Amino acid sequence: MNDKKCCGDVRQSDKQSHAPLPNGSQIDIKKMPDLSATHKQTSMADRATFKWEFLLPKYWGIWLVLMIFLPLIYLPLRVQFWLGRKLGEMAYLLIKTRVKDTLTNLTLAFAQKSDDEKIRIAKQVFVNQGIGIFETLNAWFRPNVFKRTFSISGLQHLINAQKENKAVILLGGHFTTLDLGGRLCTQFFGADCMYRKQNNALLEWFVYNARRRIFDEQINSRDMKKLITRIKDGRVIWYSPDQDFGLEHGVMARFFGVPSATITAQRRFVGMNKKNPPVFIVFDMIRQTPDNIPKGKRPHYHISLSPIIDNYPSDDEVADAQRINDMMESSIKKDITQWMWFHRRFKTQVDGTNYYE
Repeated sequence: MNDKKCCGDVRQSDKQSHAPLPNGSQIDIKKMPDLSATHKQTSMADRATFKWEFLLPKYWGIWLVLMIFLPLIYLPLRVQFWLGRKLGEMAYLLIKTRVKDTLTNLTLAFAQKSDDEKIRIAKQVFVNQGIGIFETLNAWFRPNVFKRTFSISGLQHLINAQKENKAVILLGGHFTTLDLGGRLCTQFFGADCMYRKQNNALLEWFVYNARRRIFDEQINSRDMKKLITRIKDGRVIWYSPDQDFGLEHGVMARFFGVPSATITAQRRFVGMNKKNPPVFIVFDMIRQTPDNIPKGKRPHYHISLSPIIDNYPSDDEVADAQRINDMMESSIKKDITQWMWFHRRFKTQVDGTNYYE
């Protein structure tokens, strides 16, 4: 099996209907199957129930935002990316607390970089998140615009594990391409995801129903019964261990050289099917093209799956946490501006230090 499969061509024009082959023949792009036709989703979860309380005034702000943004996804991607850039630039100017947290994180993680470099990176983080809003909405409601824009490497590692009926735990980070990554990954394999509920009930309803278009199951992080069942069923399950949730289910390990509370709960997943324990793979998806799409061009995304992590989990919880952090770092360094640095990744410190004061 080839290590790399390609489903996109950054040279392909949005308006071009045919692409040349080496032998001089043509591919009719318009006749290629849409992503909807080749999606590997094996089942769709029941829809979350709408509640009439969502019409109360306290939710009107969210409805207004949705009414503004959802129609915009029918604009050309190039225009959406431009809007996303402007949205990110505006957010950088207005959301001072998140900007401060971002610069604090970058100062801790990249002490060797100049202040000007860190400001440039921080601004691009917000630009990428602005674009990420449009990437996410398209992934949920208009995925076919991403036809022929993505490729994958390392897929054989996952396929080989699935041939042995093993569950695969995909360890992925919080990149600005998060939900689009889920949608493009599931062009190659069906998957579940683990998640934490949104604090806002309307957002939870909206996001859950949107993601049900992508994943077979969404497993609440507190629903151990469903998690055990899905592991025993040999499912692919997306799990993100790159945020600070304290030390109740984690240990301290270095992340970009900074002591960080690191989730280790995934180590216990092997005990949920001792006869055929799951394997662990780290993956990421990076947009490889600039955020400023030239007229007639498309973005390009690449999904990378690591080999199965050997001897994981081991008997050393701290060493395991460090291994995962090191692999996450390698993924983030492919483009540090596409990771969500505005989260307080270093908020838990054993000595009580508060970097975010």
